[in-house]
Amino acid sequence: MDRQHSEKPHSHRAANRGSSTTSFKPRSMLDTVHMKALRDSTCRHQQTHSSSILPHKSMSSQSGLVFDHKMFMENAYDSAICLKMLQDISSSELPYLQFVIKRLRNMVHKSPNLVMETIHDYFTDNPQISSRHKFRLFQVLENVIKASDCLEETWRKNFMQLALDNMVKCTELEDTYQDAASNVLVAICKHSWQAVAQHLETELLTGIFPHRSLFYVMGVLSSHEELLSKEDKAHWEELLAQITVKSVNFLNTWSKELLEALTRPSQTQQDQCPEKTFLFTYYGLILQAADDSTTVRTHLQALLETSHQWPEQREGIALTVGLAAAHHLDDVWAVLDQFGRSRPVKWTLQSPISKDQSFEDLQWKWASSTILLAYGQMAARAKAHILPWVDNILSRMIFYFRYSSWDENLKQSFLLAVMMLVKAISRREGAHSYEFSQTSQLLECLIVLMEKESPGVLCTTNRQQAIHIASKLCELRPPIDKDRKSRLLSTCFRSVFALPLMDTLERHTCLFLEPPNIQALYNQTLEALDHMLQSFILQSPTTSEVQYLLLHLYPWLASEKVHERQRAAHCCMILLRFLNHRCCLDPKEDFRPMGQLTGMLGILCQDPDRATQHSSLEGIGQLYQFLLHQKEAALQEELQNPEELFQPDADEASLCSTGDQRTTSLLSQKVVTPEDSISQLDSSKAIKEIMSYLTMEELTDLIWTVIEGLGSTSAFRVQAAAQLFLDVIQECEAKLETTKVANMGRAIHCHLCSIHIPEAKANVLQAVTMLARDHTSELVAAFLDFSMPLDSHAVCLWKALGTEHSTSRLVLAVLLAWMQERPLFTRAGDGSPHSKKTNLRSLAAMNMLHVLQFMQEFKKAIQEAFPQLLLALLTQVHYVLELNLPKAKSLPGQQVQEAALPNPESTSLEALKSLLFTTGHCHDFAHLELQGAWEHFSSISTYPQGVVLLARAMVQNHCRKIKAVLSQLLPSLQSQEERERKVAILILMEFLYSPALLKVLPSQAARTVLAKCLCDTSPEVRVYSLQALGNILFHPEKESLLRAQLPHFHEGFFQKSEPVVLGIMSTVSDVLHRLGRQGAGAQSLGVAINVHTFFDDERDQIRAAAMALFGDLVTSMANGNPSDLQTQVYQSMVPLLLHLKDQCPAVAMQAKFAFYRCAALLHWQPQHILFCTLAWEHSLSARHFLWTCLMTRSQEEFNNHLAQALKYLYRCHRHMKTWAILFIGYTICYFPRALSQTLNNRDMDLLLHTFEDLKRDPEPSIQEFATRQLCFLQKVSARPQK
Repeated sequence: MDRQHSEKPHSHRAANRGSSTTSFKPRSMLDTVHMKALRDSTCRHQQTHSSSILPHKSMSSQSGLVFDHKMFMENAYDSAICLKMLQDISSSELPYLQFVIKRLRNMVHKSPNLVMETIHDYFTDNPQISSRHKFRLFQVLENVIKASDCLEETWRKNFMQLALDNMVKCTELEDTYQDAASNVLVAICKHSWQAVAQHLETELLTGIFPHRSLFYVMGVLSSHEELLSKEDKAHWEELLAQITVKSVNFLNTWSKELLEALTRPSQTQQDQCPEKTFLFTYYGLILQAADDSTTVRTHLQALLETSHQWPEQREGIALTVGLAAAHHLDDVWAVLDQFGRSRPVKWTLQSPISKDQSFEDLQWKWASSTILLAYGQMAARAKAHILPWVDNILSRMIFYFRYSSWDENLKQSFLLAVMMLVKAISRREGAHSYEFSQTSQLLECLIVLMEKESPGVLCTTNRQQAIHIASKLCELRPPIDKDRKSRLLSTCFRSVFALPLMDTLERHTCLFLEPPNIQALYNQTLEALDHMLQSFILQSPTTSEVQYLLLHLYPWLASEKVHERQRAAHCCMILLRFLNHRCCLDPKEDFRPMGQLTGMLGILCQDPDRATQHSSLEGIGQLYQFLLHQKEAALQEELQNPEELFQPDADEASLCSTGDQRTTSLLSQKVVTPEDSISQLDSSKAIKEIMSYLTMEELTDLIWTVIEGLGSTSAFRVQAAAQLFLDVIQECEAKLETTKVANMGRAIHCHLCSIHIPEAKANVLQAVTMLARDHTSELVAAFLDFSMPLDSHAVCLWKALGTEHSTSRLVLAVLLAWMQERPLFTRAGDGSPHSKKTNLRSLAAMNMLHVLQFMQEFKKAIQEAFPQLLLALLTQVHYVLELNLPKAKSLPGQQVQEAALPNPESTSLEALKSLLFTTGHCHDFAHLELQGAWEHFSSISTYPQGVVLLARAMVQNHCRKIKAVLSQLLPSLQSQEERERKVAILILMEFLYSPALLKVLPSQAARTVLAKCLCDTSPEVRVYSLQALGNILFHPEKESLLRAQLPHFHEGFFQKSEPVVLGIMSTVSDVLHRLGRQGAGAQSLGVAINVHTFFDDERDQIRAAAMALFGDLVTSMANGNPSDLQTQVYQSMVPLLLHLKDQCPAVAMQAKFAFYRCAALLHWQPQHILFCTLAWEHSLSARHFLWTCLMTRSQEEFNNHLAQALKYLYRCHRHMKTWAILFIGYTICYFPRALSQTLNNRDMDLLLHTFEDLKRDPEPSIQEFATRQLCFLQKVSARPQK
């Protein structure tokens, strides 16, 4: 085909290219072309200029010819390459086309005419090339024209005509081919847009509806900003306005063609076609310029009744409606209202379309979205006339949003429409003078929209747009109410911060054809959130507003998820940076969030996430700078006062006295430091630096924030809060208000259970220890509230209070004071809350005094406070007995909860017991325990006897605390409470027998004290005082008189009457007690011999009384010469030991006590183990221990002990008989050598006969035991004696 046109100019190049198509070798072909071109050019050159060639040429003319030849060869070479590439793009792939375009764009800068001429010639020489080839040639031509710096008039006309001819041509490529040709015309506009515009105007105003390509070119010119300069753009818009006005005449003529063009489906409905976009704009501008409202309404109604299926269709319809509303606002409103009430729209609102949708259904499904966009465009185009219409428009938008079928199209249309409305309002100067009634409802819609956004997906700008709109709406009047604002903030934070990690968000878009940039999308959303917060502050530049915003941010700063904390920390830092740079807050107003915010950021500075750490530390730096700016501004304002300027000393003193401010020079120096200076410090040092400027209220807020952090489930947060709590307390524990420390203590206890890290727990407890130095009473009162019942965490806190000895003493003093409150106990439902709280605290204090005695931290303080504690607990026991509280079983069902509390009676008594046991008064405790003296403290009638026995035990055991107790007794005798005086006089009455009394109180002084007590208002105190005045201390002559009476009682021991014998024994015990440390002297032996005979009396009471008297006798001899009674003591040990299993409990108890007293007299060690065994052990091992003590410490009495045990084998009481058998068995098994050495044959035969008799015992166990022992005893007797 190319050969048929070989006669045309330049056809030789095309022929050469055609002939070499099948076997193309680039270099050889180019050489051939070059040579032929050279020959042709040389011939033409010779024919034209033959007359000018001289036979003798100069050197300069020869060099010029060489240069021309070189340039000619280069142009020919480039032309050949250009032609070859234009030909090859017909069948090449897209990458080659892109390569060609790039190559020709480069060539056009060097040789523009050559490239233009080559392309023009190729179109001219090859008119029959395929449409696809031309399509690619148009693409190349478009890029070449755009790349060229200038376009000659010839080429402009030629290529413009080429584009005009092809942009209306119908090919198999349809619109794509026409668009490519149209793009050539668009490219020409870069060099000469006026010529193109003139042609467009001419074609448009012919009265014939233009071809779509014409609208395509105008659409591209209108939408592509880079094509025209700013000035040219203005001229184009002016020309377009003129064209629009002139086109009004064709409105009715074109109505059918317009609708067909607007509704004509494009190849890809998802793309925004320039021609259709411009056509919608053009249509709207024509309606805007029209004067006949009826015509406008008719066209708008017809347009709205077209399909609403595709987004570009909905947006285009809305744009047309909006443009018409600029001059026909009432008509547009009426048309939209009528359309909204039409049957198809109502049907879609009332009955959401199902999945089985017909084509007609799809046309109307998204009509609501079109209406929303139309209202938005209406607001955007109406400009100054829109303000009175805002509420009406908003009400319609809200209606369609709420009642339309919910999908992504509706959301995007709603957001876009509201955004246009908000922008229109913000551009109006008088917008802030209006009050819009629908803004609150619109905010509610935005909140609902964000709430319904998928929490795990971020693919659209819905969140960003909603936040931006909400920010703008909050600037309007009336101001948003607090509840809705709170919900808005919470929803925005949750919608942004709760999004998954970036990797997760990006995975949701992996199947998208064009996935969005998730990171950029999130950054934009976060920036919108930051802008909203900043907008709120600018609207209300107060610290309360900042605090309100931060309160909604705090939960996210404390989130358990790393990415949520990271985002919240960054948001907080941006907000603080804004506050620091804008300085929009009043310096006179206290920045209340300072303390809480410092605590939150201080904890986050220890976050394991580096980004969170960095944001938090930078936030600390911003907060520090903001604080200094506020302080400096406030200080400068104060210094501007003339009265203050003339009083520098007073100002300086005021600054130094506040503790939370520095001097003026130091403050100024701090303010001018760089903002990041504090960020370079360690986080703890940075916090300490900030704390030096905080007020007391701010410090309190900081502590509360840290305490709340202790309750977190995050390990790092708990550890950071614990460390920060310790740092804060170290700096300011003495400054805290005492009224708030108690609540802090309660909160610490609540959160202590969640601290599982030993180091963190140790820091908290150390802080509590430091806090207790100046706030002991408050912490004790607070701890008492949660110490009943006592849990392990409360125990840790009490131990922390006792870590320092000085504080532990104060703790005991406070507990004593609380216990001594002793209010009248009220049952559930009775009394005021205050009285109930006092009741519980008093009871809890008593319980804690019991518990603290077992804590190592309070051991020394308990020892020092023993006298006070002893008297207080004795008085407390009396107080509890006075209350006569009902037992738990008798309480009604409503009081079960109160009954579950510790029993005051048992608690007070146990506290008294443990006081003696834990402070080293084991002997006193043993005396009371072994004789059952604690039972006397269970009744108010026997209470005095219990106190007397306690004091008597202290005297008999020579207690070292008697002098200290005496020093406390004298003030107690003057107490206002009768029970305290009663306890004091009872103890003093017994202490008169102690030699330590005279070291504290001389006898005459003691007599004087007792004499004063005779005038006491209490009859009991007067009686006890009178009894004490009869003490032998004041009447020495009684000693001889009492001793003289003892022989007369010996005969009375053998009276037949049991009551008489019991009375005599009791009297002798009383005489021994009254003789005190002087004792019975030589008569003790006679009493011991007589009493000893009653140990095995058949009468239970006589046995018990005899053992009690023997114990009293042994105790009285402790101050004299024990050797006088030692034989009787040894002879009593076996009977007493065996009577531990006596059938009578009273006898067994007296046997224990007498045995213990004898062991004490004999100085057996260790006495505390012996006491514990006697008091509480009942096992076989306990019996073995007691037997071991006896046999190892009295081997010389081996025969006597064995003989005494043999007598008990014939007792009818089974337990004692068994105990005697065990005793003998132990002796035979463990001391065989001593048995063989000390017993003669007669004694051995006695033992053998004894066990022979036991083999016939009715008890099988005794028979078996006797058989084994007899066998063993026979072996022992058979051994030769050494």
